[in-house]
Amino acid sequence: MTLDVYADALADLAPDEGAIETAELVVTDDVLVKLFALGPGAELDPHEHADSTNVFHVLEGTVTVVRDDDEEAIDAPGVVLHERGDVHGARNETDEVVAFTASLCPLPGSG
Repeated sequence: MTLDVYADALADLAPDEGAIETAELVVTDDVLVKLFALGPGAELDPHEHADSTNVFHVLEGTVTVVRDDDEEAIDAPGVVLHERGDVHGARNETDEVVAFTASLCPLPGSG
């Protein structure tokens, strides 16, 4: 048995080109850690969390992170902070599957 929930969750995800697959790694009363696997060309549309901080942890490949009018290619391992209300998203501009987690705290409505 391992305490790490990442490897098994990632092994279950195999997004096709342009597709996104997800898995919830941690769900408690006040935090969500969600795994995103983006196939080549896939995009997580920009969105915001008005009442929560969101942190991306880039774990596999290079993820193009979008925040407001800025974007940057972030190589694994990488960490990107999105403050409450930041409009943010992600794209895979590579030919390989990329993976990152998004940690959301507090969960909307938990405070």
